[in-house]
Parts: sequence; structure tokens; C-alpha cells
Amino acid sequence: MNQQSSFFDQNQNAPLAERLRPQTLEEFVGQTHLLGEGKVLRKLIEDDEIGSMIFWGPPGVGKTTLARIIANRTKADFITFSAVTSGIKEIKEVMESAEKNRRYGTKTILFVDEIHRFNKAQQDAFLPYVEKGSITLIGATTENPSFEINNALLSRCKVFVLNALTEDDIVSLLHRALTSPKGFGNEKIQISEDILHGIAVFSNGDARSALSTLEMLVLNGDKEGDTVVVTQEAFTQVTSKKSLLYDRNGEEHYNIISALHKSMRNSDPDAAVYWLARMLEAGEDPLYVARRIIRFSSEDVGMADPHAMEIAVAAYQAAHDIGMPECSVNLTEAVVYMSLAPKSNAMEVAYDSAAADAKNMLDEPVPMQIRNAPTGLMKDLCYGEGYIYAHDTKEKVAAMECLPPSLAGKSYYQPGTQGLEAKYGERLKAIKEWKKAHSASDSKKK
Repeated sequence: MNQQSSFFDQNQNAPLAERLRPQTLEEFVGQTHLLGEGKVLRKLIEDDEIGSMIFWGPPGVGKTTLARIIANRTKADFITFSAVTSGIKEIKEVMESAEKNRRYGTKTILFVDEIHRFNKAQQDAFLPYVEKGSITLIGATTENPSFEINNALLSRCKVFVLNALTEDDIVSLLHRALTSPKGFGNEKIQISEDILHGIAVFSNGDARSALSTLEMLVLNGDKEGDTVVVTQEAFTQVTSKKSLLYDRNGEEHYNIISALHKSMRNSDPDAAVYWLARMLEAGEDPLYVARRIIRFSSEDVGMADPHAMEIAVAAYQAAHDIGMPECSVNLTEAVVYMSLAPKSNAMEVAYDSAAADAKNMLDEPVPMQIRNAPTGLMKDLCYGEGYIYAHDTKEKVAAMECLPPSLAGKSYYQPGTQGLEAKYGERLKAIKEWKKAHSASDSKKK
């Protein structure tokens, strides 16, 4: 926990990204959809009318910097919290202090970095103080607040979405680093525009990553007199192992598995293989991917190609037995197969429809004719009466209702027209017509 007085302490030995952190809105780069002239967040900051809010965006886009700019401009008591080091005890101490300030007419703004790391109990500790106005809460998170922030707390905060910086944004920051006295402005640095753009691409919209890369290149550059020369070879060495944007426990994890699933569903094997590679090269558990492919084989292929599930299960077994990197080709084969297979979502639709009825009709009795009758009492109570053993019939099917009376005749499985499901659909149609005809004839006999 830090008070506002120490919020802007500068250290010339600090990393380049920290030394160059903007302290005014005029210095801030990017997020023009929020901070451009006349935009809502800019007006709130300029007018010192900050309400509780959440800054949501990827790393290095300015969430903490915006909080510092607010701290520099506000007349409120500004306190910063770290979700990594602060517990409920510290929260309560700050809340009590904020409540005293409120009584004396002083506002308190509490900035919580990485607020998604707070558990439910810690987040709940903020809620009553936010409700009665003891504090104005500003949270910063890289995770989707819909999943990571308590609904009661989230409903009292305005969420501002910060985007990854563009390549041009990053290049302008790099130029500032090379010319600013806080950066390398007092040194002679020779570096090409191509390398600066290369750094921008490598950083993937993360200003902190870009400035750290530039700092590493300059500190390890070739000395030619009083000039530091950054070569293409040095850049290639520093960026040879690009870190893929992938958080196995975060939103990007779900974004990429969604991309794989939807690429297979859209019969696009090239895109599907790319997203598969993105996950595996970033260290994803191959068994997780294999489980998702198994799900896909029924959810999106189903009876259009029943062999798809065999392929998916075989890929899971291969991934389990040989692991990475060898199993990458097994998973690729499965992904390509799913992409090219005929598609049907009839299995998912059937289950969802039946599940909806099942939840609303949990007390529906099992029809007597299909109840088990292992005891004499059950037989006396007519359990199993009227049951027809399908194998004893010529057609291997009986005109017998198996659904509860209130659902008799309802259809959950609606066959599609792709692949083999068209054939199964014709068979189902024939079975239903036969049952209908024989049910009618049985009724007449009675």
C-alpha cells in the first residue's frame, strides 16, 4: 500500500519503461477512444469527477499509468493497493481511514492493481465502502471482469476497455525513448526504422515489452566511439524466441480454443491447424486440446460421420501415450478430419431440448411398461406390464411408448441432411411411421 506522495517517486536506475511512464494525459499514447478530446474518460479525469471504475486490457497498454495520472490530478486522497501483497486486514485498515476522511469531507480514491487476484472475500470487503461512498474504487485487470469481479462490485463500477497499442503507437514511444532525457536522449544511439518497427511488431501491443526490448538492445549494442549501434543481428538474437500471447488460465486461453472450435465448425482446416499450433507452441496441455476435439466430434459432426468420434478418441489416446511434441501430428490429423467432416449439431440440439424438459419435469413417472420388476411385489403393482422385448419381434422394434405420458410423441433428435445423417434420418422416419401405424392398429384391436 502506497500513499500518493510516493506514487511518482522517480529512480534513474529504474527500468526504461518506468522512467518513461507518462505523467500527463498529453504524454499518454493510445486509447484515443477513451482519452481523445471530448471523450468521456478524459473529461472525468480533467474535471476530477472520477467514479468507481475498472480498467480492463492486456498488459502494457496504460492501465496503471492512467491511475497515476489520476493520482497526479485529483484533490482526493489517493491510495494504491496491490492484490498480490494486500490482505483483508490491510483492506479494512484503509477502509476505516477512508471512512474517517469521508466524515471530514475528503474523498479517497483506492487504486487496486491486478484486482482479479483478489478472492471473493477480499472483494466483498470493498463493497460496503463503495456503496456508501467512502471510497472511489479504480481496479486494473488483464482478465475479463465479468468472470473475475464479483457481480455486486462490478455493477457499481464503470468498465473501460483498453486496447492493445498499434504498431505506430509503439514506434512513437520508442522514438520518445531515444530522444527523452529520461530515456536515451543524452546518448548517441544508431538504430534503423526497420528495427524499431520490428520491436513494435514483436511487442504485440505491449508498451512495457517494447521499451524493455529496446533497452536490452541498447545496453548490449556495439560501441563505435561515443555511439551505440544496434544491429539487425542483435535484434534477431533478442527476438528469436517470440513469446506467444497465451495465458492458460486467462481470457486469451478461451479466445484461442474458441477460434479452433469455430474454424473446424466452418470447415477451415488451415485456420484450425494454425490455432492448434498457437496453443501447443505456447505450452497448452495437449490432452486439453484432445478433450475439446472429442466434444467437437459429437457437438458439430455427430451422426453425419460417427467415425469422427473414433478419430477424436484415438487422438486423445495418442496424445496421452506419446505426449508433446510427437502428438502434435496426431492432433493435427484429428483437427483436419473434423474440419473436413460433414457437419451436424443435432446431438447438441437434442440433448439441450431434452435437458430443458428434464429440468422442468423431474417428477415425471417412468411408464409402467418400461419399469424394471425384479420382485413379486413390483410385478403385482404392474411394473413391466405391457413391455415388449424388441428382439422378439420381426422388425426388431415395438410400437411401445417410452416417454412419460405428458411427453408422448415428442421429438428431440432432428436429423440433419449432411453425410451419413441423411441415411439415419430416413431410417428414423421409417421407424416412426411404422410405430404410428402399429400403435393405431393396436388401439383398434383394443
